[in-house]
Amino acid sequence: PVRPMVAIDQIPWHEMDVDAELTLQTADEFCRGIETRLRRILYCWKHMRADMVVSPALEFGKAIRGLGFGLQTVEERAVIDPRNSVVGHYYIDQLKTEEDVQKIRNPEIVLDKEATARIEAEARELLDDIVAVEMQGCLPGFAAWDLIVQWHGAENVLWDLADRPQHIHAIMSRLTEAQLAMLDQLEAENLLGFGQRTIHCTGAHTDELPTADGPPQHATAQDLWTFGMAQIFSSVSPAMHQEFELDYAARWYARFGLIYYGCCEPLHLKIEILTRVPNLRKISCSPWADIAVMAEKADSRYVISHKPNPAILAEDDWNLQRARAMLCDALERSDGCPLEIILKDVSTVRFAPARLDDWARMAMDVVGAA
Repeated sequence: PVRPMVAIDQIPWHEMDVDAELTLQTADEFCRGIETRLRRILYCWKHMRADMVVSPALEFGKAIRGLGFGLQTVEERAVIDPRNSVVGHYYIDQLKTEEDVQKIRNPEIVLDKEATARIEAEARELLDDIVAVEMQGCLPGFAAWDLIVQWHGAENVLWDLADRPQHIHAIMSRLTEAQLAMLDQLEAENLLGFGQRTIHCTGAHTDELPTADGPPQHATAQDLWTFGMAQIFSSVSPAMHQEFELDYAARWYARFGLIYYGCCEPLHLKIEILTRVPNLRKISCSPWADIAVMAEKADSRYVISHKPNPAILAEDDWNLQRARAMLCDALERSDGCPLEIILKDVSTVRFAPARLDDWARMAMDVVGAA
């Protein structure tokens, strides 16, 4: 590494349009989707560029049906701002018994060829001779515990890890088999994506993928990044994390070219078990992780994705100096390990979007790029 890379993602876009830069002019739903993407790219480039990479193409997802696992989320929500996608969730338990585990079904994946052709034709009609159009397949990750929490409830999961471990093993075993069946189908039907530009809000640019020279005619998991996490495991021991998560997830990771692991869970006490993950390249360092411990234990073998706490952007008074001090402290404590800085999960800037402008300029100055 020459210096840490800096990126910003997961922005409260409903708070950003103070000068009509994001106000849409189109009426057609498909066009509005494209216009939204383009306006947000332009907005980021103008206001909070950091180490932003803009592709010369726009991606459109193929219409792939049947990716679900047979269960839908049943929940109650606590909403403060109806325009904000960040809300509170209370999940209703659908996996109470052994019989309930069988509700988790293998996906039955189908490419809707007609819908895919329609999307591509409309995109090319609008964008040809302006920007390239690329049809993208599925880029799957392994976030089994996010799904289990939504189906079983967070409190139930944590109690059952201690009181009903066999029930948790049954759930995880069934879901792992279903996810692997999904991956088998995506590979067999040539529906995997290719050439990721990001992996879990971080840059995915690498000359190590695909594994063969040049783009493959039929992409396999070995040509791709994947990501995984177990956010509900923030409070479990490394041994339980290994037993109930990584022993299952390893089957998924072994099939992919490169791995990004982690999200909001603090992982500084679990580096030893993560070293067993095949093809691991990046590890999340959430605001609740000790970056000094992570840097020491990772020992330059992995990229540490440092995630500054976005709560500082939500305070009554914006304190850029304190944000700078926090970032400088993190860089000092990272002790020169391969590092990237990802400001994400920004649920609010208190309708003061200039705070993100300030943070981007400050961060680039701190890493020596400004």
